[in-house]
Amino acid sequence: MNVKFLLPALLIFLGCFPGRYSLYGSELDWSQWRGPTRDGWVRNGSPWPSGISGEKLDLAWTREIAKGYSGPVVSKNLVFTVETKGEYEIARAFDRSSGRQKWETQWPGSMSVPFFAWKNGSWIRSTPLFDGENLYVCGMRDYLVCLDAESGKEKWSVDFVKRYGSPLPTFGFVCSPMVLGDHLYVQAATGLVKMNKRTGESIWRILTVKGEKYNCAFSSPTVATLGGIEQLVVQTRTDLVGVNPPDGKVLWKKPVKAYRGMNILTPTILENSVFTSCYGGKSMLVGLGKNSGGFLVSDQWQNKQEAYMSSPVVIGDYCYLHLRKQRMTCLDMRTGETKWISSESFGKYMSMVSNGEEILALDEDGTLYRIDANPEKLIILEERKISQSPTWSYPALSGKQMFVRELEAISCYNW
Repeated sequence: MNVKFLLPALLIFLGCFPGRYSLYGSELDWSQWRGPTRDGWVRNGSPWPSGISGEKLDLAWTREIAKGYSGPVVSKNLVFTVETKGEYEIARAFDRSSGRQKWETQWPGSMSVPFFAWKNGSWIRSTPLFDGENLYVCGMRDYLVCLDAESGKEKWSVDFVKRYGSPLPTFGFVCSPMVLGDHLYVQAATGLVKMNKRTGESIWRILTVKGEKYNCAFSSPTVATLGGIEQLVVQTRTDLVGVNPPDGKVLWKKPVKAYRGMNILTPTILENSVFTSCYGGKSMLVGLGKNSGGFLVSDQWQNKQEAYMSSPVVIGDYCYLHLRKQRMTCLDMRTGETKWISSESFGKYMSMVSNGEEILALDEDGTLYRIDANPEKLIILEERKISQSPTWSYPALSGKQMFVRELEAISCYNW
């Protein structure tokens, strides 16, 4: 390992890096949005490919499915996908080794997004979650279903529109759910909801909005220990917020302005600070202090670079970010300085996964890049076209396999 990564790697290994720990289960299983720690990292000696050329990253199998943007999630033996087909949404489980389908379950759930978003389709967006026993799937119509992961049998479901009398989300259910202990957290019903993961019972609902034309949140929550307090870190359409999980108390709040409320990134944690970036806004690092009166929120720095939909990876002191203008940049997380911006353009979306030394970046045009995590300049070590159709979701790395969700297929690669 390079010396510049030794200290962060040691902190991660010792479990002292706030917000970067597996929420449950094995870190070898890609069990949820952006992986075991919801930040695009694979850790603790997890396998990593030595290259992405044909002989080093071999296509093992592909299975055709209907359209969807949801990322695949993985258990020890299975890979799970979700899709939209006609008026139905479908969850499937495939054997990791052979690609043989084990089960499928469907429910009514289609809807149309506004006309200006039609080009990106009206199919399912939220990435499901596997907690070691159940699969939690968020359907477009603000609908959440809990399935037995081994059989696909439905255990319970919740229609948030009916439960709360809330409006149908304009762009569909976008947030990917998160589990802590026995509870599930998700941005739904125009707010943030805590539920009993075994029954679907609501515990509390906060951060609700009223009267907004575009009422659904785009971001997904994460968890971090900030100021010595474990908390949910949530980005709504207007604010960055810290929430106490037991009672839903808002611990701190920071307004984040964005065009049409397009606060899409999952908040990124660095020690006692939170990073975000948005369409029509800025990149920023928000510092959190604490005194007897509670949390103190401060702007540590702002940078004019604008992200759009793609969440970054942070390696050591540096943030690697795909921008609204479809270029990549590296920001110094201590100072906010722009270290470099790529001269070449990429697609509209880029999913990035890292082991601390390299980045695997999957462009929405189906190109996979292997990138050196270098704060001085962009170094693309390899690139490979792996799909002729759009790839809008995160690749799932588990063991010596990588699973890629194409628009109408799921593919498995071995190394």
